[in-house]
Order: sequence, then structure tokens, then C-alpha cells
Amino acid sequence: MILLTIFVCIVFVLGFVVFRGAPYVPSMKKYAAQSLDELYHVTKKDVLIDVGSGDGVILRLAAERGARAIGYELNPILVLMSKLLSRGNPLVETKLADFWLTALPAETTVVYAFSVGRDMKKLANKMQQTATRAQHPIWLITYGHSIPKLKPNKSTNSHYLYLFEPKQ
Repeated sequence: MILLTIFVCIVFVLGFVVFRGAPYVPSMKKYAAQSLDELYHVTKKDVLIDVGSGDGVILRLAAERGARAIGYELNPILVLMSKLLSRGNPLVETKLADFWLTALPAETTVVYAFSVGRDMKKLANKMQQTATRAQHPIWLITYGHSIPKLKPNKSTNSHYLYLFEPKQ
């Protein structure tokens, strides 16, 4: 009975996230690094936001390039894992938070998102609102899905890069 309870709790914690975003899929480090070097060259001038940051691979890759990296994750187990794997790195921060309900920092320059198709229009709207509120351009790197009816600035290996300019 105790094992069943533990199993149900684990399934709940890992599974409820799919109702708010994409399921956890570990990032392919090689392709993720390529997107941070070739699609959008991440530097120490950047503040990168990772949507559904999982175990923090993207955060650590961005920090290796000198960027401040902030991850938003709904799964408390993955938040803990990310914090443990990133411990001691002052450039990495992982928050237990719902990206859709969170205002991004004004200094955000680039957002990385592994997203599901159903959320792409919603993601584009949030990026446009964020760029307009911050009054500076924001780059978006999506993995897995492109944004319908929006041509990417660049693409490689299922990663797509978009620029959102502030509206007046």
C-alpha cells in the first residue's frame, strides 16, 4: 500500500505538468548548445529565461557562456534536481513557478522554450507582450515546434529563432 501511494504521488508530480505545458524531455545537450551558439549567440550581456527548465541543462549552458540564466519549472522534483546540478553557479537561478502566470524580468533578452504545438500562439503572444512591456527586443528560441504563421529569423535541428520587437 505504501509503494502504491508513493507511485501515485510520483506520477501526479511528474504528470500534472502536461496540463500547463510540455512534458519533461531531457534536452539534447549538443543541439541545445548549438542553438545558443549559432541561432542566437548567448553572451555575458544576456539574461536567458528557460520555460519549463527541467533539470537545468539550458541554464547551465547559458551560464557557461556568461549569461544570467533563470528557469521556470512547475515540477518540484525537477526544480530540486536543477538546483543541485547548478549549485555554486551564481549565474543560474531555478524557480518553482508557472511561466504563464509570471512576468519576466525587464532585463530578459532571450527566452528558450521546449513547447507543444498547442501553446505556440500563446507563447508568441506572451513574448510580444513582454517585449512591449520591457521596451526592448526579445529573442525567442523554440525547440520542437515553430510558431504558426510566423517566419523564423533562423532555424537549425528543430530549433527556431524569432525576434519580438516592442510595439508602440
